[in-house]
Amino acid sequence: MQPRKSLLALTIGLLCASSQASAITLEELAERLEKVEKENAALRAQLNQTTNQVETNTTAVETVADNVSNSGIVKAAEWVNKTTIGAYGELHYNNLSGKGGASDKDEIDFHRFVLFFGHEFTDDIRFFSELELEHSIAGDGKKGEIELEQAYLDFDLNDKHTARAGLFLIPVGIINETHEPPTFYGTERNPVEKNIIPATWWEAGAGAYGQLGGGFSYDAYIHSGLATTSGNNFAVRKGRQKASKAKANDLAATGRIKYTGIAGLELAFTAQYQEDISQISSDGADSANMFETHAVWTTGPFTLKALYAMWDIEGSAVKAVGADKQDGFYLEPSFKINSKLGIFARYNQWDNQAGSNSGEAKDTSKEQWDIGVNWWPHEDVVIKADYQRQNHENRKDQNGVNLGIGYQF
Repeated sequence: MQPRKSLLALTIGLLCASSQASAITLEELAERLEKVEKENAALRAQLNQTTNQVETNTTAVETVADNVSNSGIVKAAEWVNKTTIGAYGELHYNNLSGKGGASDKDEIDFHRFVLFFGHEFTDDIRFFSELELEHSIAGDGKKGEIELEQAYLDFDLNDKHTARAGLFLIPVGIINETHEPPTFYGTERNPVEKNIIPATWWEAGAGAYGQLGGGFSYDAYIHSGLATTSGNNFAVRKGRQKASKAKANDLAATGRIKYTGIAGLELAFTAQYQEDISQISSDGADSANMFETHAVWTTGPFTLKALYAMWDIEGSAVKAVGADKQDGFYLEPSFKINSKLGIFARYNQWDNQAGSNSGEAKDTSKEQWDIGVNWWPHEDVVIKADYQRQNHENRKDQNGVNLGIGYQF
């Protein structure tokens, strides 16, 4: 109150000194000052209320921001950023004339419709899957199948090595891991990798892959094996279990070394061992070794692919039908005329009964020539046309034209 009394004394002095001042009593002056003081108090109260409201609103905004950051909207956005979706598919038309007892083939088939789903949990843990519908429709009495070809987790151990577990494609051959239609020539996949490797070939298991330096990489896995029997003459393709309640009495081990240290060149060697290829004891089918090697060389518009694969299978029953040795190879030169058009030729030879038969040699080999063209209106879309000619001595042959379209994204 001391400042207030000083102000009052100063005001009285000024009023008395001024000849123009109006006559104001002390009571009136006190009333006016009291009124000003009340107005100031009201203004201060309003200012405090406004300040409190601003602080409250700020806290509310921060709370809303925190809630939004933890809400499904943000989580969904994060999920989308870490999740990938892709697909590929191919439609085939085959017009083939049969001879030597083979039937004609004149049909249209949406051979494959495939969806990819992947997710990155962290920078070091990833998931990938591949779900396929073959031949357009599946179910009881239908010709198609629904297959889960891949569903695995990758765990980065460091910058060069990664562990993998789940359902995955076996690291063998040229097309088994990379078989999207725009990536290879010919409407149909080549018969050597189909019947000898046998693509598409997937198993369930675990292992690791990575870089060794100097252009070398490796793959090493323990996984479910084949279960081929005398009922199908021990043909390796018939032994694929596709990880569907697969027999696991005898697991298989697969390893691959690949070299890509020179631009345009890929060299690879794969080996596999399984103690019992039928997974049935005392049935005349025992251990099996598979070996595959290939080379892919690209220089400018020209590419040459060469592949050889073989099986060495022990067992008296296997030898009796000549299936103790099964092998095949192909050579495929191709030339890109421009970025959209390419031509190719391929010679294939394979034999699933290349071993002895009751001690006598028997020619059971098959061969096929392919020549054709690929047109890419877009790098991920392809239109194909090729002619195939088979030449089996006194065997069933199918010769004719194959047409196809395919895509990937």
